[in-house]
Amino acid sequence: MKASFFYVLLSFFGCYGDADLDEIMATLSAQTTAWNEGDLEGFMDGYWKSDELMFIGSRGITYGWENTLENYKTGYPDRATMGELEFTILETIPLEKKHYLVIGKWHLSRSEMEDAEGHFSLTWAKKDGQWVIIADHSS
Repeated sequence: MKASFFYVLLSFFGCYGDADLDEIMATLSAQTTAWNEGDLEGFMDGYWKSDELMFIGSRGITYGWENTLENYKTGYPDRATMGELEFTILETIPLEKKHYLVIGKWHLSRSEMEDAEGHFSLTWAKKDGQWVIIADHSS
């Protein structure tokens, strides 16, 4: 109940609207489609194309869009390794006018090897009129 009131209040003051969250969810959907088509560059379209992008994983922090893409290419060198991606969104939290935190689960269904899964928290920012991931903490 409190969360619903909070979102209504934010919408009333113009800080957030359904369009912002819809854009974020559409980007996550496009990322899922790109991944499931074996298109890592398309998957990366949801990320901020900046050297300041942060990806936090089990090996520490990776900075930069190119470095993050290279890590994905190394970790998922072929379709069998990539499997089929599914996101489950657990929480969406507006942080301020131009930032959102999205928390969820990821699952890779793979036929030739064991499935993989974990959790993520994505910090989104509105950059040049578009919502992009500026920090990804995945485990």
